[in-house]
Amino acid sequence: MASSVNPTVRRRRLGQELRRLREQKGMTAEEVAERLLVSQSKISRLENGRRSISQRDVRDLCGVYEVDDQRIVESLMQMAKDSRQQGWWHSFGDIPYSVYIGLETDAASLRVYDPQVVPGLLQTRRYAESLITGALPETAAADIEKRVQVRLRRQQRINARENPLRLWTVLDEAALCRIVGTKAVMREQLEHLVEQSELPHVTVQVIPFTMGAHPGLNGQYAILEFPDASDSSVVYIEGVTSDLYLEKPNDVQKYSVMYEHLRAQALNVEQSRQYIEDIAKTYA
Repeated sequence: MASSVNPTVRRRRLGQELRRLREQKGMTAEEVAERLLVSQSKISRLENGRRSISQRDVRDLCGVYEVDDQRIVESLMQMAKDSRQQGWWHSFGDIPYSVYIGLETDAASLRVYDPQVVPGLLQTRRYAESLITGALPETAAADIEKRVQVRLRRQQRINARENPLRLWTVLDEAALCRIVGTKAVMREQLEHLVEQSELPHVTVQVIPFTMGAHPGLNGQYAILEFPDASDSSVVYIEGVTSDLYLEKPNDVQKYSVMYEHLRAQALNVEQSRQYIEDIAKTYA
């Protein structure tokens, strides 16, 4: 059964605390790995929250770091226990981007740039079905439906009555002109995009082809920010076989600055809405 505890976020927070304890002790990841007879990569994965951590791992690490306060040890052990619970997405089986879903579920705001397609949080069912079918031609119908259901479930963050996700998306015109499915599917999708853009916590901007070269030509990315100040922002870059998560302040800063340039070069909110409406009419 899925838990209300977000295991992804628990792993991140636990990893950050374990890294703090290691650095406080003045030890390197290599030294810790040697003490515990494990690989350095395991210590790194535990600290970056990409790997499940057992209570035994926490106990062993606290021993290496000579943590005397039993309350701290018990608190970290509880975090380890929580991190191994299941989030709502686990009920759908194996989801390739489950780490991202966990982060998105707990995020306070999300900034997205997409040069090719409408972001998943703003997709209609028919658009999502057509997109996934086209992008993954060898995927079984049941798996496509599972992915669609996960996408629709994620959208509850947008429509939540309390603390909805603050979404800011910048789209390249190509995402509006690429016919995914049929013209009817595209018209429905663009009309939905306009409707969602009218929500107070959703902002949609378009970069038209006439703008020429811009900082987003390298590809899609998203920046997630969290309500807890102790949770660092994350840049997410989706890949074909693996995804990239950037958390170093310098990396996040570079992508944030690039996003500001994208916002500045895009049409403003009203112009973007009108632009989308005009393209939608061509799909009649």
